[in-house]
Amino acid sequence: MKNYINYLIKLLKFEREAEINLMVKEIKNLSPQKREKLGRAVNNLKGKIIGRELGFTIIQYGRKEIINTEIGVGDLVLISLNNPLKSDLTGTVTEKGNRFIKVALDNIPKWALKKNIRLDLYVSDINFKRMEENLKNLSDEGIKALKYLKNENSFKKIHRIDLNFKDSILNDSQKEAVKNSLKTNDFFLVHGPFGTGKTRTLIELIYQEYLKGSKILACADSNGAIDNILERLNFKNLNCTRLGHPQRVLKENIQYSLFYKVENHELSKEIEKIQNIISKKIELRDIHTKPRPQNRRGFSNKEILRNACKKRGGRGINPDKMVSMSKWLEINEEIEELNVKLKKIEDNIIKDIIDKSDVILSTNSSAALEFIQGIVFDVAIIDEASQATIPSVLIPIAKAKKFILSGDHKQLPPTVISSKALELEETLFEGLIKKYENRSKLLNIQYRMNEKLMEFPNKEFYDNKLKSSNNVKNISISDLIKTNKDNPLLFIDTSLVSNNNETRLKDSKSIINKTEADIVIKITDDILKSGIKSKDIGIISPYLDQVNLINSKIDVDVKTIDGFQGREKEIIIISLVRSNNKGNIGFLEDLRRLNVSLTRTKRKLIIVGNSHTLEGNDTYKRLIGFFKTKKSFYEYEKNLV
Repeated sequence: MKNYINYLIKLLKFEREAEINLMVKEIKNLSPQKREKLGRAVNNLKGKIIGRELGFTIIQYGRKEIINTEIGVGDLVLISLNNPLKSDLTGTVTEKGNRFIKVALDNIPKWALKKNIRLDLYVSDINFKRMEENLKNLSDEGIKALKYLKNENSFKKIHRIDLNFKDSILNDSQKEAVKNSLKTNDFFLVHGPFGTGKTRTLIELIYQEYLKGSKILACADSNGAIDNILERLNFKNLNCTRLGHPQRVLKENIQYSLFYKVENHELSKEIEKIQNIISKKIELRDIHTKPRPQNRRGFSNKEILRNACKKRGGRGINPDKMVSMSKWLEINEEIEELNVKLKKIEDNIIKDIIDKSDVILSTNSSAALEFIQGIVFDVAIIDEASQATIPSVLIPIAKAKKFILSGDHKQLPPTVISSKALELEETLFEGLIKKYENRSKLLNIQYRMNEKLMEFPNKEFYDNKLKSSNNVKNISISDLIKTNKDNPLLFIDTSLVSNNNETRLKDSKSIINKTEADIVIKITDDILKSGIKSKDIGIISPYLDQVNLINSKIDVDVKTIDGFQGREKEIIIISLVRSNNKGNIGFLEDLRRLNVSLTRTKRKLIIVGNSHTLEGNDTYKRLIGFFKTKKSFYEYEKNLV
């Protein structure tokens, strides 16, 4: 076990190094314009202070040109003037618009408000440090979880229980998942494929654990997922506290954040009084001479105070200056005593808030914060567990007597950059569900899509175990607009189109297909003209350069597959890009990406791709055959919708 933990630490170091090196390499080797094109920088900005919020100063960075970037709310950005690698100023994005990005900062140097400011998506190693620290000091609970993975631990049998469910609309599989999760003394896995109400199930589980009197830690790898849970925990008698940077908390949830609760605690007025006294004392202290090395000339603090009492100078220091330094030291000592008092009150406030909380919510990483250090939770409930590395989920697991993991290992794994750390893609969720299928429950009713859209991914990835809810099984585009073309499936084959070649942009590892992009844009324009709103359309492509190419020509939601995981649209258009005579489909061979792509839509799915290139892969061959049997396969020709 010790060797395995050390191995995980080694993998983390590889990944940390790869992420930081990638950022530094890009900044060094790519022009500001090229890095902006990748979506990881914004150039030519001018900043202005627009106010304060939750203890931070908010700067709005704007420009006349439209800002199209992957940088999002909650992201950490590096702020620089000309050279990012010479800056250490970072802030958190609080809001973004077409021509501005708002950033929260602690301290603001004057240069940060000049013209030609650049923002770069920043890789912070704080999460790596937290994971490594947790592994080095792994609790018995954390070691127990790893022993399950290594078949080195036994667990007790789960017995059936009867419950009065708060949510009366839960289906049988959701109820069974809640029951088994409640009864287990060690762990349970909630396998929630697309649209199966995974979050709804976790909400019921959290409430039932609360009724048992459990101290609950609810986590997820991303801020978005944990905010989604918090938004839906709307039970009035449930006391929830959200950890983490307040600027990364959804504004609608800010009243649950620890920062907000501290500011509005009954003892906060005492803090305000002390802060005002400290401010006045700082003003008074700074009237006097600060005993810097060049001022004190070797005199210790005690010697300065002793000489000042006798109104005596020395070593070229006149008596008045000695007295002035003495007063600076005396007032500074008072300030330090007040800061100690202030810290004690703040600690008491935080302890009071945490002790009174029924549910603590945080990202996996924020579960390492000192505010909950030493607390042993009755249960850790972790969403997105199939997208989080083992070192990540071990942070909350190490704090609880039992853990519940929720996810879908048939969709995208954690993103790992380093080729030396690819084993981090193997998650605890996937490892446990393969070994202990009887400790899991599949949520088998999907509430997202028309049943014809579900048919292929259900058969290919879920052994036909999923069913469509009656509420969605027959939904279609005709519910939104009048149309005679109501087939929810459409595969547009580009194999006979001339000049249909995949290419690479200079200095890019990504791939584009200009002909396919034009076809996608034409289809999207026709759908918009039919009356469908742009917010109801999503365009997905595996390749970032193709995403950027399409994005530059049309105003709808265009993202990579990774960017669309966890989201849905009424209509999804997929641009597969690959078009070559060798049948090379690159990382499309990761079929989890295909599963994510196919399961984002609700009413209509349109795939654009070269069937001759794709059919070399058995799964894509079956996919194309499926569209053909449904009479939904068409060779591209002009004016085809």
